[in-house]
Amino acid sequence: MRRESFLRTTTGFGAGLALALTVPGCTPHEQTATAPGLSPSPEPSVSFAANAWVHVRTDGTVAVLVNKSEMGQGIFTGLPMLVAEEMDLPFDRIRAEFAPAEPQYADPVFKDMTTGGSTSMDDMYLVMRGAGAAARAMLVAAAAKKWNVDPKTCTTSGGNVVHAASSQTASYADLAEAAAAEQPPAHVALKDASKFTLIGTSPKRLDLDAKLRGQAIYGIDVVLPNMTYANVLHTPTFGGTVANVDDAAARKVAGVIDVVKLADGSGVAVVANNTWAAMQGRDALNVTWKNDGPAAHVNTPAMFAEAERLARGKAAAIAGQHGDVDRARGTVVEAVYRGPFLAHAPMEPMGATADVRDDSCEVWAPTQVQTRAKTAAMQITGLPADKVKVHTTFLGGGFGRRLDADYVGEVVQISKAVKRPVKMTWRREDDIKRDFYRPMSVNVMRGVVGANGNVLAWEHRVASPSILKRWAPPLFKNGLDFSSLDSVTPDAYAFASARTTYADFEPGVPVGFMRAPNANWNAFVGESFIDELAHAAGKDPLAFRLALLKPTATRERNVLRLAAQKANWGHPRTPGASQGMAFCNWGGSLAALVAEVTVSGKDLKVHRAVIAADCGVVVHPDLVAAQLEGAINYGLAMALTAKITFTDGKVDQNNFYDYTVLRMKDAPAIETHLVKSTAKPTGIGELGTPPIAPAVGNAIFKATGKRIRSLPFSDALA
Repeated sequence: MRRESFLRTTTGFGAGLALALTVPGCTPHEQTATAPGLSPSPEPSVSFAANAWVHVRTDGTVAVLVNKSEMGQGIFTGLPMLVAEEMDLPFDRIRAEFAPAEPQYADPVFKDMTTGGSTSMDDMYLVMRGAGAAARAMLVAAAAKKWNVDPKTCTTSGGNVVHAASSQTASYADLAEAAAAEQPPAHVALKDASKFTLIGTSPKRLDLDAKLRGQAIYGIDVVLPNMTYANVLHTPTFGGTVANVDDAAARKVAGVIDVVKLADGSGVAVVANNTWAAMQGRDALNVTWKNDGPAAHVNTPAMFAEAERLARGKAAAIAGQHGDVDRARGTVVEAVYRGPFLAHAPMEPMGATADVRDDSCEVWAPTQVQTRAKTAAMQITGLPADKVKVHTTFLGGGFGRRLDADYVGEVVQISKAVKRPVKMTWRREDDIKRDFYRPMSVNVMRGVVGANGNVLAWEHRVASPSILKRWAPPLFKNGLDFSSLDSVTPDAYAFASARTTYADFEPGVPVGFMRAPNANWNAFVGESFIDELAHAAGKDPLAFRLALLKPTATRERNVLRLAAQKANWGHPRTPGASQGMAFCNWGGSLAALVAEVTVSGKDLKVHRAVIAADCGVVVHPDLVAAQLEGAINYGLAMALTAKITFTDGKVDQNNFYDYTVLRMKDAPAIETHLVKSTAKPTGIGELGTPPIAPAVGNAIFKATGKRIRSLPFSDALA
């Protein structure tokens, strides 16, 4: 089932305020919300908790509890905007707070607290609007009762309830105590989009001042009384374990308190009274490793060879097909694409803080998955859910890496062992060498183009390690990992016949979700190969794509034409540059991107990127533009130089000097253009990542005639 279908058929959210999804034929203001009850007792400064999400305070401010992690994308501002819009509340009165890791704050689709997949605004749009509308209705009811008037004759404006006929006005703060006695409404009407005054504008980010003043607390900033500091020495190969530890020298380092072996044998932690001492103690450890895991002796060339064998093999599972690709006759185009493992490389390394006691456990973590973090702590401590608390900090980058809770499990183990609060911080080298990597992939392509330029056959054979097999085993069925096939065959293209196969490749290297998971590679393959077919047909890449789109693909045509128009397709702005384009769909959103590049020998320069996106209602235009810009730069870094390689089981890369992220001098000028829409918002945080690499690759082909089928570009141009 496609994710969009799943969203449409989901009805019970169990997230504090359950909302029915759009009923076909209804306009936005006819959507309804159901409020099953109030949240637990509010804190002393709150006189009215309308529901789990909205707390009206006595000082006139309104606290909005955000169940999503803030890692720069702006959700700490975007979700509260929805509440303020429905409450008719000035945005400067909103105070955003991280929601606790409790069931009532679960994402309505994931059923837990998770931030990923470009789903935050998509999943929470109606929930948060409904929460604000419910709060407004209760405040209006309280005012109407106070004035003995019909609630329907009252309006709201500027954080006040107004009864124009009697010239009476009451602020939300004044009404809060009375509103607390009101019954939550069974149904509320949401605003019609034509009446929005806040949605569609770009108010100042709610977290901006704290970040500018250095007051925002990231995971690495947490300080507790009596806190210790830990650094972990991990096994050099995946699956390896500790054979013997000589910690005598480490214990002699000034400030070192204890040495703790991790329960699974994957590492040894040094605990000290400061971070530097912990790191020095770690360096003084003498550990003998038992390197006998499945990845103990893997090498990159051999892994690519085996993956290609599996991709071509008859045992590969058929993920989808229509027509008969084997009987198609015409111009045959064949190619093999190879993508490396990639590390997430966030600016803030992995780390967290834990305080484990006999009867309680508290964790402070920059996590994307609070529920998994809490579960990990419960499993390690043996404590029940009500004795374990997870506090969310700001994240110094996530990109999917913090969807895993391995680092939380480590710090909980260490705190439990030393019986004191512990802040654990990984070194950058650990971050690079101990990741859940973007899967490597081999993609065997075959296309057949007819005399009129139609695509008569499209075959895409994929071999890559499965993420879901580890992360969500029930979703790995019949040998298929559907997440590995994101963007392998764009639904909007009308191929006369098509077949997609998948082979699970298991080299023993842990893999995980990375910004636009798998689509960040598959889009490079698919959109590069589309250009290969266009070249074989003798067609312009834009005209070829437009002709290939299904008649129903109106949104896709719009973004392609908008990007081409804004980039002045065929006429690069940069002197001597060549253009390339690519299209993608991700998180229910669509994007087309045109890149301008120059190539001189092995020197590649990306000068300009023009992206057009359709993501439904744009809640905060500046945040959307920033997300597209960041995603493009992240995707460009992945394409230009990034790779993780293995020699005899060990990761070759170490730090930013040999696993390079994008520097400012290499960032292109980026122009963002958004399609106007009244549809419910869809994902934006990852949308810009998939199309940049194929657009650049297609531009390189235009400039040089060289088709690059393996990344990074720096290797191919060397």
